[in-house]
Amino acid sequence: MSSALALRDAVLDEGSFRSWDSAPLQVARSDAYRAELRAAAEKSGLDESVLTGEGTVHGRRVAVLACEFDFLAGSIGVAAAERITAAITRATAERLPLLASPASGGTRMQEGTVAFLQMVKIAAAVELHKREHLPYIVYLRHPTTGGVFASWGSLGHVTAAEPGALIGFLGPRVYEQLYGEKFPPDVQTAENLYRHGVIDGVVPPEALRSVLDRTLAVILDPPGPPPPAPQPAAIADIPAWDSVLASRRPDRPGAEYVLRHGATDPVVLSASGGPERRDPDTEQDTTSGQTLLALARFGGQPAVVLGQRRLGMLGPEALRAARRGMALAAGLRLPLVSFIDTAGPALSADAEQDGLAGEIARCLAELVTVPVPTVSILLGQGSGGPALAMVPADRVLAAQHGWLAPLPPEGASAIVFRDTDHAPELSAAQGIRSADLLRNGIVDVIVAEQPDAADEPKAFTARLSATIAGELHRLRAMSDIERVGTRLHRYRRIGL
Repeated sequence: MSSALALRDAVLDEGSFRSWDSAPLQVARSDAYRAELRAAAEKSGLDESVLTGEGTVHGRRVAVLACEFDFLAGSIGVAAAERITAAITRATAERLPLLASPASGGTRMQEGTVAFLQMVKIAAAVELHKREHLPYIVYLRHPTTGGVFASWGSLGHVTAAEPGALIGFLGPRVYEQLYGEKFPPDVQTAENLYRHGVIDGVVPPEALRSVLDRTLAVILDPPGPPPPAPQPAAIADIPAWDSVLASRRPDRPGAEYVLRHGATDPVVLSASGGPERRDPDTEQDTTSGQTLLALARFGGQPAVVLGQRRLGMLGPEALRAARRGMALAAGLRLPLVSFIDTAGPALSADAEQDGLAGEIARCLAELVTVPVPTVSILLGQGSGGPALAMVPADRVLAAQHGWLAPLPPEGASAIVFRDTDHAPELSAAQGIRSADLLRNGIVDVIVAEQPDAADEPKAFTARLSATIAGELHRLRAMSDIERVGTRLHRYRRIGL
């Protein structure tokens, strides 16, 4: 368990911290409670269960608030809540990113229901901070439970936790006293919540400064000039079916490869919108694990990155994860870069009952209207609704062997010919290849493969990254109204 002071010193530049704390409100009504407060102050060295202030992280101003568990289990009463709310409000007024680090058992029982209601004003202050498009980053320490976890501890744009931390809504001791049995083991741990997508990562305190630095670099640092655009290359007239086969090569670079080799300052986040599900036969994750979500820079241009991971059919959870990325981009006023590479939608009873069609619809509606610059890339397969849901961007790029179709060609053949033998014929007839998409105004730029991205992954990724950077740089020069209006007009006119 790390203390509030140790966390402060581990994260901030040496000597940069300046406290924002004034004397805590005097709310104790009994001698016994006043004695508890005095004992807590002596034990912790602090005058309340939370400290607030500002410092710098590699020269960037950052507001910080951190709970101290040694002060009455980090519990939140009226005085602590007022200190927290004042700090959040000041961070908003001064337009500072905010790092919040709870370590708390929740509501201070000595103050009862009045203390319980303090979570409302803290959550309101956090929401107002986020509505100003200011970063709110949460680092959960051991332990974080109760109303703190169920309010300001769960509202971060980015949320990490320290290894082994107990994190949960209902504390295990309370559960055991209420129900006469122990809480199931290994559920309320940082590692388990990370596996289930509740938090974005498990980060040791000594590594938090580095992760925070990379996160702030993407969110706060101004974009630099883009790298030189790749030299134009002739696009060979390749049959559509050849591109389909090329896009299915298992060694083809996917979104993760592009993020690793074509971007800088990557911070990979959880893309989960709910519990993980696994195919009982293959043991593959069939839901949110198929969506990559990250913060990163392409050629100096910051972005939220979404990527389909080519692990099979995509279900509703994968699309909910994509929507989290769209909301994050809008909330932080960052461009959105989306990589499309999917064999199609999950065809199952679970997918239907979990609202697959509705998630596709919501993705489409939110992406086409999101008020930030958007670039979508047909990286490989672009089959069905989950591919379409990620297409409608300001600029659409395609790898030479990328393609887009209502169904995989075999599915179209099954509908038209009642067999799959005509898939090559239908892939040509439906105009699914990148050259056809360019001609029909669906794609704006084709990134050459020489002759196949799988055979030159790093060179291809460099060309693609430079192209993305150039597009993002140009889109930033447009106003939101002009950019969104142009985007809507574009998709109104396709096919006319």
